[in-house]
Amino acid sequence: MKKLIAVLIAAALMFTLAACGNKTDESAGGADNADGATIKVGLVCIGDENDQGYTYNFVRATETAKEELAKDGINVEWIIKYNLIEGEPVKVANEELAEEGCAIVFNNSYGQEPAMLEVAPNYPDVQFVGLTNEGSWKDDLENTHNAFARIHEGRYVAGVVAGMKLQEMIDNGDIKEDEAIIGYVGAYSFAEVVSGYTAYFLGARSVCPSVTMKVQFVGSWSDATLEANAAQALIDEGCVMISQHSDNTTPATTAEKAGVFHTGYNADMISAAPAASIISTRIDWTNYFVYAIKAVANGEKFDQDYSHGIAEGEVVLTELNEKIAAKGTADKIKEVMDQIANGEIKIFDTSKFTVEGKEVTTCFAIDVDGDFTPDEGEAIWDGEFHESAVPDLMSAPYFNLSIDGITRLNEAF
Repeated sequence: MKKLIAVLIAAALMFTLAACGNKTDESAGGADNADGATIKVGLVCIGDENDQGYTYNFVRATETAKEELAKDGINVEWIIKYNLIEGEPVKVANEELAEEGCAIVFNNSYGQEPAMLEVAPNYPDVQFVGLTNEGSWKDDLENTHNAFARIHEGRYVAGVVAGMKLQEMIDNGDIKEDEAIIGYVGAYSFAEVVSGYTAYFLGARSVCPSVTMKVQFVGSWSDATLEANAAQALIDEGCVMISQHSDNTTPATTAEKAGVFHTGYNADMISAAPAASIISTRIDWTNYFVYAIKAVANGEKFDQDYSHGIAEGEVVLTELNEKIAAKGTADKIKEVMDQIANGEIKIFDTSKFTVEGKEVTTCFAIDVDGDFTPDEGEAIWDGEFHESAVPDLMSAPYFNLSIDGITRLNEAF
């Protein structure tokens, strides 16, 4: 085993997703560059670029990474396969990409990794990467990898933006203090989503002390109707700010129809809801694509597990909707991002939240094989819960505490 996997005892397992069709797009490929190397790179996607969210964000990064690598004389021919959720279709896609000569294959969603890991042993000269996954860095294979960005940092900043708007509404007499309620549309109730909405809530509360949050899970990464229904249910519960960990723009458009505000994920959603959507946060996968592809092109090894954030430019905020943002928001964003980058702000500072009225001082992590003692996987030190701590723990999120101030309206495992 290359490393021991660390996960919270309380962490929920990540779950499988609903299936849909697939298509292959080789249009992202480029011509040979006589002055440098040419490398075929595969990407298996859970959706397609038309979602204007999750997969769109990855496709955008393939284009920017290709441009950056070309500056170093490395030409990339991307071969992208779309709308592949899990199981046999994903296995076939990985096999096809390896057979087509891809030197590295990225899989962009959690449910794809088991199928990817079935294929990897048969192609030891091909590097396989499970993005947003947790099983590859600690297995016995030398050609498998994981990567995840510190997106909870971006969630925190987006929460600050939301909190400033809520506090402005309180100060203007538009709502009362106890009406500063955030509604959060969550895909599933496992650690990745919990980590995100908790960071968002803590960011909001840092500037709006009276804020509370309600969470509605939909049981799907991408279902436009379910996401819209969840957003409406939250609005009906009195939420005046909607956010999301889901792939579509329907939470934004639902918020606009109801006359409440919104912050998004994965893509700028202002065009979909200009009167509601204030800002979004997203992972910029460009740097990681460049790092991994360049290593393969040069015959070099690269990290088995990888996680960077705001400091490295891999977690970003989209354009601010100045027309509806609270006064001073742009300056506050810069201030908070700088403080996160230099370590002044610790997202999960344990003095800033409680669980059932008590401060959390210890939270052990364990190896799935049970072959090391709990204190080796402690996630809290120096007064902070350390999320996505590489190399101490792992890149995949494992924060799964239910902190005070956040109410789950349902569960979707």
